[in-house]
Amino acid sequence: MMDKLIFGRYIPGDSIIHRLDPRAKLLASFYFIGIIFLANNWQTYLFLFAFTMATIALSKIKYKFFINGVKPLIWLILFTVVLQVLFSRGGEVYFEWGPIVISQFGLLNGVFIFCRFVLIIFMSTLLTLTTAPLALTDAIEFLLRPLNVVKFPVHEIALMLSIALRFVPTLMDETEKIMNAQRARGVDFGEGNVFQQMKSIVPLLVPLFVSSFNRAEELATAMEARGYQGGEGRTKYRLLKWKRNDTLVILVYAAVTVLLVYLRT
Repeated sequence: MMDKLIFGRYIPGDSIIHRLDPRAKLLASFYFIGIIFLANNWQTYLFLFAFTMATIALSKIKYKFFINGVKPLIWLILFTVVLQVLFSRGGEVYFEWGPIVISQFGLLNGVFIFCRFVLIIFMSTLLTLTTAPLALTDAIEFLLRPLNVVKFPVHEIALMLSIALRFVPTLMDETEKIMNAQRARGVDFGEGNVFQQMKSIVPLLVPLFVSSFNRAEELATAMEARGYQGGEGRTKYRLLKWKRNDTLVILVYAAVTVLLVYLRT
Protein backbone atom coordinates (compact mmCIF):
# COMPACT_ATOMS: atom_id res chain seq x y z
CA MET A 1 0.00 0.00 0.00
CA MET A 2 2.93 2.32 0.56
CA ASP A 3 3.63 2.31 -3.16
CA LYS A 4 0.29 4.08 -3.75
CA LEU A 5 1.14 7.27 -1.92
CA ILE A 6 4.37 8.09 -0.13
CA PHE A 7 3.83 11.71 0.89
CA GLY A 8 2.71 11.97 4.52
CA ARG A 9 4.21 8.66 5.65
CA TYR A 10 7.10 8.20 8.07
CA ILE A 11 9.77 5.53 7.70
CA PRO A 12 11.75 5.04 10.94
CA GLY A 13 15.51 5.02 10.58
CA ASP A 14 18.81 6.04 12.13
CA SER A 15 20.42 8.00 9.30
CA ILE A 16 21.99 11.42 9.68
CA ILE A 17 18.87 12.93 8.11
CA HIS A 18 16.57 11.16 10.58
CA ARG A 19 18.62 12.46 13.52
CA LEU A 20 18.45 16.11 12.45
CA ASP A 21 16.29 18.52 14.41
CA PRO A 22 12.85 18.73 12.74
CA ARG A 23 13.10 22.52 12.82
CA ALA A 24 16.27 22.38 10.74
CA LYS A 25 14.68 19.97 8.25
CA LEU A 26 11.53 22.07 7.97
CA LEU A 27 13.48 25.30 7.42
CA ALA A 28 15.81 23.58 4.95
CA SER A 29 12.89 22.14 2.97
CA PHE A 30 11.10 25.48 2.63
CA TYR A 31 14.36 27.23 1.82
CA PHE A 32 15.17 24.64 -0.86
CA ILE A 33 11.76 25.15 -2.48
CA GLY A 34 12.52 28.86 -2.57
CA ILE A 35 15.96 28.63 -4.15
CA ILE A 36 14.69 26.22 -6.84
CA PHE A 37 13.31 29.30 -8.60
CA LEU A 38 16.86 30.67 -8.88
CA ALA A 39 17.67 27.88 -11.34
CA ASN A 40 17.51 29.10 -14.93
CA ASN A 41 19.74 26.80 -17.01
CA TRP A 42 20.87 23.19 -17.36
CA GLN A 43 23.84 23.62 -15.04
CA THR A 44 21.72 24.89 -12.14
CA TYR A 45 19.12 22.12 -12.49
CA LEU A 46 21.78 19.41 -12.76
CA PHE A 47 23.40 20.79 -9.62
CA LEU A 48 20.08 20.80 -7.73
CA PHE A 49 19.33 17.22 -8.83
CA ALA A 50 22.79 16.07 -7.75
CA PHE A 51 22.34 17.77 -4.37
CA THR A 52 18.89 16.22 -3.91
CA MET A 53 20.10 12.73 -4.84
CA ALA A 54 23.01 13.05 -2.40
CA THR A 55 20.63 14.14 0.37
CA ILE A 56 18.33 11.18 -0.34
CA ALA A 57 21.35 8.84 -0.23
CA LEU A 58 22.20 10.18 3.24
CA SER A 59 18.69 9.27 4.42
CA LYS A 60 19.31 5.59 3.48
CA ILE A 61 15.83 5.39 1.95
CA LYS A 62 15.50 3.71 -1.44
CA TYR A 63 15.00 5.96 -4.44
CA LYS A 64 11.94 3.97 -5.53
CA PHE A 65 9.94 5.47 -2.66
CA PHE A 66 10.55 8.96 -4.03
CA ILE A 67 9.70 7.90 -7.58
CA ASN A 68 6.44 6.44 -6.23
CA GLY A 69 5.81 9.80 -4.60
CA VAL A 70 5.82 11.46 -8.03
CA LYS A 71 3.45 8.96 -9.68
CA PRO A 72 0.16 10.21 -8.13
CA LEU A 73 0.92 13.75 -9.41
CA ILE A 74 2.38 12.87 -12.79
CA TRP A 75 -0.77 13.89 -14.72
CA LEU A 76 -0.89 17.29 -13.02
CA ILE A 77 2.80 17.79 -13.79
CA LEU A 78 2.40 16.78 -17.44
CA PHE A 79 -0.67 19.01 -17.82
CA THR A 80 1.32 22.00 -16.54
CA VAL A 81 4.26 21.14 -18.80
CA VAL A 82 2.00 20.87 -21.87
CA LEU A 83 0.50 24.31 -21.15
CA GLN A 84 3.99 25.79 -20.89
CA VAL A 85 5.09 24.14 -24.14
CA LEU A 86 2.01 25.17 -26.16
CA PHE A 87 1.55 28.74 -24.98
CA SER A 88 5.09 30.00 -24.26
CA ARG A 89 6.75 31.98 -27.04
CA GLY A 90 10.41 32.73 -27.67
CA GLY A 91 13.37 31.50 -29.65
CA GLU A 92 13.05 29.38 -32.76
CA VAL A 93 9.47 28.40 -33.67
CA TYR A 94 9.02 24.70 -34.56
CA PHE A 95 5.22 24.65 -34.98
CA GLU A 96 2.48 27.27 -35.04
CA TRP A 97 -1.27 26.89 -35.41
CA GLY A 98 -3.45 29.76 -34.20
CA PRO A 99 -2.69 30.53 -30.53
CA ILE A 100 -0.75 27.27 -30.18
CA VAL A 101 2.98 27.71 -30.69
CA ILE A 102 5.74 25.21 -30.03
CA SER A 103 8.96 27.14 -29.72
CA GLN A 104 12.45 26.62 -28.38
CA PHE A 105 11.70 28.66 -25.26
CA GLY A 106 8.43 26.78 -24.67
CA LEU A 107 10.10 23.36 -24.80
CA LEU A 108 12.92 24.49 -22.55
CA ASN A 109 10.54 26.10 -20.09
CA GLY A 110 8.40 22.92 -20.03
CA VAL A 111 11.41 20.79 -19.15
CA PHE A 112 12.42 23.22 -16.39
CA ILE A 113 8.87 23.22 -14.95
CA PHE A 114 8.95 19.41 -14.87
CA CYS A 115 12.30 19.49 -13.03
CA ARG A 116 10.95 21.98 -10.49
CA PHE A 117 7.93 19.82 -9.71
CA VAL A 118 10.07 16.69 -9.28
CA LEU A 119 12.60 18.46 -7.04
CA ILE A 120 9.87 19.94 -4.83
CA ILE A 121 8.11 16.57 -4.49
CA PHE A 122 11.40 14.78 -3.73
CA MET A 123 12.38 17.24 -0.98
CA SER A 124 8.87 17.36 0.53
CA THR A 125 8.72 13.56 0.52
CA LEU A 126 12.13 13.38 2.18
CA LEU A 127 10.88 15.67 4.96
CA THR A 128 7.86 13.51 5.78
CA LEU A 129 9.63 10.15 5.35
CA THR A 130 12.39 11.09 7.82
CA THR A 131 10.42 13.13 10.36
CA ALA A 132 7.91 11.69 12.82
CA PRO A 133 4.51 13.45 12.74
CA LEU A 134 4.75 14.56 16.38
CA ALA A 135 8.24 15.99 15.80
CA LEU A 136 7.00 17.81 12.70
CA THR A 137 4.11 19.27 14.72
CA ASP A 138 6.51 20.48 17.41
CA ALA A 139 8.72 22.10 14.76
CA ILE A 140 5.79 23.91 13.13
CA GLU A 141 4.55 25.08 16.51
CA PHE A 142 8.00 26.37 17.47
CA LEU A 143 8.51 28.27 14.22
CA LEU A 144 5.04 29.87 14.46
CA ARG A 145 5.45 30.74 18.14
CA PRO A 146 6.13 34.48 17.53
CA LEU A 147 2.54 34.76 16.27
CA ASN A 148 1.34 34.14 19.83
CA VAL A 149 1.91 37.85 20.37
CA VAL A 150 -1.10 38.62 18.15
CA LYS A 151 -3.20 35.84 19.78
CA PHE A 152 -2.79 33.51 16.82
CA PRO A 153 -3.79 29.89 17.70
CA VAL A 154 -0.34 28.45 16.96
CA HIS A 155 -0.78 25.14 18.79
CA GLU A 156 -4.15 24.42 17.22
CA ILE A 157 -2.93 25.26 13.71
CA ALA A 158 0.13 23.03 14.13
CA LEU A 159 -2.07 20.20 15.38
CA MET A 160 -4.46 20.61 12.44
CA LEU A 161 -1.58 20.53 9.94
CA SER A 162 -0.16 17.40 11.52
CA ILE A 163 -3.51 15.60 11.53
CA ALA A 164 -4.17 16.62 7.92
CA LEU A 165 -0.72 15.37 6.90
CA ARG A 166 -1.33 12.01 8.54
CA PHE A 167 -4.82 11.72 7.09
CA VAL A 168 -3.57 11.85 3.48
CA PRO A 169 -2.14 8.29 3.40
CA THR A 170 -4.96 7.06 5.66
CA LEU A 171 -7.61 8.30 3.25
CA MET A 172 -5.71 6.79 0.33
CA ASP A 173 -5.72 3.43 2.11
CA GLU A 174 -9.46 3.77 2.70
CA THR A 175 -9.98 4.63 -0.96
CA GLU A 176 -8.04 1.56 -2.02
CA LYS A 177 -10.15 -0.68 0.23
CA ILE A 178 -13.39 0.78 -1.15
CA MET A 179 -12.13 0.37 -4.73
CA ASN A 180 -11.27 -3.28 -4.05
CA ALA A 181 -14.75 -3.82 -2.66
CA GLN A 182 -16.27 -2.21 -5.75
CA ARG A 183 -14.07 -4.33 -8.02
CA ALA A 184 -15.36 -7.44 -6.25
CA ARG A 185 -18.84 -6.31 -7.32
CA GLY A 186 -17.79 -6.04 -10.96
CA VAL A 187 -16.86 -2.34 -11.22
CA ASP A 188 -13.88 -1.64 -13.51
CA PHE A 189 -12.14 1.67 -12.79
CA GLY A 190 -9.65 1.52 -15.66
CA GLU A 191 -11.94 0.95 -18.64
CA GLY A 192 -13.87 3.33 -20.89
CA ASN A 193 -13.39 6.98 -21.82
CA VAL A 194 -12.71 9.82 -19.41
CA PHE A 195 -16.40 10.43 -18.63
CA GLN A 196 -17.05 6.76 -17.94
CA GLN A 197 -14.07 6.59 -15.60
CA MET A 198 -15.25 9.74 -13.77
CA LYS A 199 -18.73 8.20 -13.45
CA SER A 200 -17.24 5.04 -11.91
CA ILE A 201 -15.50 7.16 -9.25
CA VAL A 202 -18.77 8.72 -8.00
CA PRO A 203 -19.78 5.62 -5.95
CA LEU A 204 -16.49 5.99 -4.04
CA LEU A 205 -17.27 9.45 -2.71
CA VAL A 206 -20.13 8.65 -0.30
CA PRO A 207 -18.41 5.76 1.58
CA LEU A 208 -15.15 7.75 1.59
CA PHE A 209 -16.84 10.77 3.18
CA VAL A 210 -18.61 8.54 5.72
CA SER A 211 -15.32 6.85 6.61
CA SER A 212 -13.59 10.23 6.94
CA PHE A 213 -16.25 11.56 9.32
CA ASN A 214 -16.12 8.36 11.36
CA ARG A 215 -12.35 8.61 11.73
CA ALA A 216 -12.61 12.30 12.67
CA GLU A 217 -15.21 11.46 15.33
CA GLU A 218 -13.04 8.65 16.72
CA LEU A 219 -10.06 11.01 16.88
CA ALA A 220 -12.09 13.68 18.65
CA THR A 221 -13.38 11.12 21.17
CA ALA A 222 -9.86 9.85 21.85
CA MET A 223 -8.54 13.40 22.39
CA GLU A 224 -11.44 14.24 24.70
CA ALA A 225 -10.91 11.01 26.69
CA ARG A 226 -7.30 12.02 27.24
CA GLY A 227 -8.31 15.43 28.57
CA TYR A 228 -7.12 17.53 25.66
CA GLN A 229 -7.95 21.20 26.30
CA GLY A 230 -5.70 22.98 23.78
CA GLY A 231 -2.11 24.09 24.06
CA GLU A 232 -2.46 26.31 27.11
CA GLY A 233 -0.35 24.99 29.99
CA ARG A 234 0.74 21.84 28.18
CA THR A 235 4.29 20.56 28.65
CA LYS A 236 6.45 18.62 26.20
CA TYR A 237 7.57 15.02 26.71
CA ARG A 238 10.00 15.23 23.77
CA LEU A 239 12.15 18.35 23.84
CA LEU A 240 13.74 19.64 20.64
CA LYS A 241 17.52 20.06 20.81
CA TRP A 242 19.45 22.06 18.23
CA LYS A 243 22.81 20.38 17.58
CA ARG A 244 25.96 21.05 15.60
CA ASN A 245 24.73 19.05 12.59
CA ASP A 246 21.63 21.26 12.41
CA THR A 247 23.79 24.36 12.16
CA LEU A 248 25.87 22.58 9.52
CA VAL A 249 22.71 22.01 7.45
CA ILE A 250 22.01 25.75 7.41
CA LEU A 251 25.60 26.45 6.33
CA VAL A 252 25.38 23.81 3.58
CA TYR A 253 22.25 25.43 2.19
CA ALA A 254 23.95 28.82 2.28
CA ALA A 255 26.81 27.34 0.23
CA VAL A 256 24.29 25.78 -2.18
CA THR A 257 22.73 29.21 -2.69
CA VAL A 258 26.10 30.76 -3.48
CA LEU A 259 26.95 28.02 -6.00
CA LEU A 260 23.49 28.33 -7.54
CA VAL A 261 23.89 32.08 -8.05
CA TYR A 262 27.34 31.48 -9.57
CA LEU A 263 25.98 28.84 -12.00
CA ARG A 264 23.19 31.21 -13.07
CA THR A 265 25.77 33.52 -14.56
